[in-house]
Amino acid sequence: MSQSRLSELTWREVRQAGEEGIALLPIGSQEQHASHLPMGTDTHLVEAAVDRALDLLAKDTSPAEVVRLPVLPFGHSPHHLFAAAVSLSAATLSAVLDDVLDSLVTSGYRRIMIVNGHGGNDEIMRLAVKRFALRSQVTVAACSYWTLTSGAEAAGRPDVTPGHAGWFETSLMLAACPDLVRTPLPARGDIEPPPLFDNPPYPGLTVERHGEWERVGGSTDDPSGADATQGDLLLDDRARGLAHAIQAFDKATR
Repeated sequence: MSQSRLSELTWREVRQAGEEGIALLPIGSQEQHASHLPMGTDTHLVEAAVDRALDLLAKDTSPAEVVRLPVLPFGHSPHHLFAAAVSLSAATLSAVLDDVLDSLVTSGYRRIMIVNGHGGNDEIMRLAVKRFALRSQVTVAACSYWTLTSGAEAAGRPDVTPGHAGWFETSLMLAACPDLVRTPLPARGDIEPPPLFDNPPYPGLTVERHGEWERVGGSTDDPSGADATQGDLLLDDRARGLAHAIQAFDKATR
């Protein structure tokens, strides 16, 4: 499976790739990640997952081409503005995704995949995909990278995955961008009562309480036990899952 970057192609090459290829759009965010991770954590991690997945797909003999768009670095992050964030409203992010999808279709693409790196984007992204496919002759897929696994993950902590600025994201950042992780890692004690957004009082119930993110210091769980080796295994597993998902999308939509 060949791959290229949209920003490095001529317009004729973009048109030609669109005839049979898959356009891939990563989206991230710029927002607080406690005191030890950078604002662009979600953007860095989705890029790392996509990079690894495409490296794996380079060995695939499928004739399909994946054309990678530049990552969209801003997302829906109003819940992190208590500290710092660059946030798009839900309506704006939805409109941006709609415009990008519409531009790709106009440029000749009929298969598009969005890969997300920020929890606040997930619902908006999925709704944008559903609405767009209702009115355009296109097949669009969407996923958040942490939800995809290879099926052979040896270790992990599902109870804190993906979390926010906690064990999972910190481990992945130690593997992908160690120079951006501030040390020593903070040790967060138990927060009482636990945050309702992360510990709903009943399964299936979504609860948001005003001021909760600020009260817990901007993270969902303790990052102090994060580990680069474990993070590399977890990132590799997500990349393999993403590679499998792209292959499956290609096969199902030819």
